[in-house]
Amino acid sequence: MTTYPEEASGGCMCGAVRYHVEGAPLSSIFCHCMSCRRHTGAPVVALAGYRRDQVTYTKGQPRIFESSPGVGRAFCGDCGTPMTWEGDGGEIGPMVEFLINTFDNPQDFEPECHIHHQERLPWLEIHDALPRYRVWHDGDDAPYLHGPANAT
Repeated sequence: MTTYPEEASGGCMCGAVRYHVEGAPLSSIFCHCMSCRRHTGAPVVALAGYRRDQVTYTKGQPRIFESSPGVGRAFCGDCGTPMTWEGDGGEIGPMVEFLINTFDNPQDFEPECHIHHQERLPWLEIHDALPRYRVWHDGDDAPYLHGPANAT
């Protein structure tokens, strides 16, 4: 299991929005879902998830776009930097998942798995040995695959 920092800070490209998180993230994942890809314009995203009570905005506030009922996606209203996925974390309550590259030290948040892997773009496969889940990984389900889908 990966060890994550017990606190971290980050923000948008222009610096208008800054945040601080207390405690290690509950998850650090690659997400291949179409909604995350559209929010960021990237073929896959990396996210680190926290309970909402672990998050403090230290400068400015992001704008929130409700991408589906109960799901918000935060971005900087000045520079447009995509920042979060926000929604119900089930038993853990409200969650905020930060796009890893918005952290000051994104290298500290190495993903542990791939989610929504079956929604991935067919021309992109990350060659690692991480488990792949068809949808969200809740800890009780088994991955349908370890490593690349198109390994040769």
